[in-house]
Amino acid sequence: MGTPLGDFIRSKRDSVQPETLGLPDRGRRRSPGLRRTDLAVRAGISVEYLTRIEQGRDRNPSVAVVNALADALSLSPTERTHLRYLTKITGGECTAHTRPSPPPRQVRDAVQRTLHLLEPGIAVLTNRLGDILAHTSAYQSVTNGSGLLDTETPNLTRYVFADPRARTFFADWDDVADEQAFDLWLAPSVEDSEWFTTELARLAGPDLTRRLNRHVVPQRGVLRLSHPAGHGLRLIRETLELPTDAQQLTVFFPADGETAEAVEQLRSRCRHSTLRAIS
Repeated sequence: MGTPLGDFIRSKRDSVQPETLGLPDRGRRRSPGLRRTDLAVRAGISVEYLTRIEQGRDRNPSVAVVNALADALSLSPTERTHLRYLTKITGGECTAHTRPSPPPRQVRDAVQRTLHLLEPGIAVLTNRLGDILAHTSAYQSVTNGSGLLDTETPNLTRYVFADPRARTFFADWDDVADEQAFDLWLAPSVEDSEWFTTELARLAGPDLTRRLNRHVVPQRGVLRLSHPAGHGLRLIRETLELPTDAQQLTVFFPADGETAEAVEQLRSRCRHSTLRAIS
């Protein structure tokens, strides 16, 4: 039986092309990516040991081995952080006694005041499970008509995987789906995350499971939205971590003049409505 750590290493190995690491082309391979032998040599460990890690038969590799594998795979800083996190999960360091409580859904007064100060900008407060906890009126303007905020307890992850409108609203739906799946790994409570993914799996099907097992660390580039009003929006994202609250405050900026003009039109259209600014 595999482990999150083994799945991630195997997934990264399969995605690396030997030539990008300066390795010779050894002809046809049975599977895509880097051979297990090549990775083991680069990391300075035996093929047998690497096999045990990938297959979940060794759940406690040393810090030196984990760092060597990160170097051998040329992981980015974000991927290295995720690798260390998966090592702790696989090794049992995140036990029931040390796991934090489920992510809080309450919004502190200081955070809510910050959102008010960000008006009329586009900003949203979420947790790693995708719960939308608060947002500015401009965020509601750019998502109005998409269905994202239609429920009493809107959740971005549920919307992405279970609402067919999301595949139209997010022009790069595949990338957004990878982002939401990855964030589930970072949820502060494993039990809460597992409960949520179990519930979501009935709606999302195998697509969510496949993305969770791939451990794709998202790039989070420009977010492209196809607004129901006919506007194509390109938004730059800046995410501020609130570690005390296990929440994230994401602020969006128009990536070009056309988007800035479209956002202003959408804001004007919603000024006289009864849309909820902060939830």
